[in-house]
Amino acid sequence: MEILKRILLISLFIAGAFKVSAQTNAVLQKTFHNSYTDETNKNYVAAINDITPYYAESNYEINVRLGWLNYLNKNYNASQSYYLKAVNLKPGSIEAKFGYIKPLSFLQSWDKVLEQYNDIIKIDPQNTQANYWAGVIYYNRKQYDPAIKCFKIVITLYPFDYDGNHMLGWSSLMAGKKAEAATYFEKALIIKPDDASSLDGLSKAR
Repeated sequence: MEILKRILLISLFIAGAFKVSAQTNAVLQKTFHNSYTDETNKNYVAAINDITPYYAESNYEINVRLGWLNYLNKNYNASQSYYLKAVNLKPGSIEAKFGYIKPLSFLQSWDKVLEQYNDIIKIDPQNTQANYWAGVIYYNRKQYDPAIKCFKIVITLYPFDYDGNHMLGWSSLMAGKKAEAATYFEKALIIKPDDASSLDGLSKAR
């Protein structure tokens, strides 16, 4: 009899937990719906206020949502704070890292931006967006060898991509690899004929 009572109590507890969870999800669905509507109307403050009463630091979706809305509202410090929490909650999330990069870029926190791109590349080595923009940062820092490595991944996956060939041409040229640079500039000019930057690079590579 005692065992039956325990089973009954456990069953009631589980049922109660499911009911609370369902109610919570229903509230969040309505909250997010209202927030999306306000965002569509470009009322970002209202969209943020829709979510804020239900904020939980351990909730990934809410942190990502508030990161995005604060970014749209040009509150980049708040945006990066929420996105960082999302990154920490789900370290394997590429979407959170790309989100985090947005406010970091406006705050010109380029070391942190590069760190996020490299973290994405560790998870997804062939991610073309992360490789391309990491390559751009390396190029701007005159770190041509890692830039070349990144751009080569881009054109391996997308051989007929102008941006990848163009930047690989310039990175190779600046690294003193003129023959390789000329090849990439010539490819870029097939994709985008008469491009001034590629023509300039090609003339310097010859």
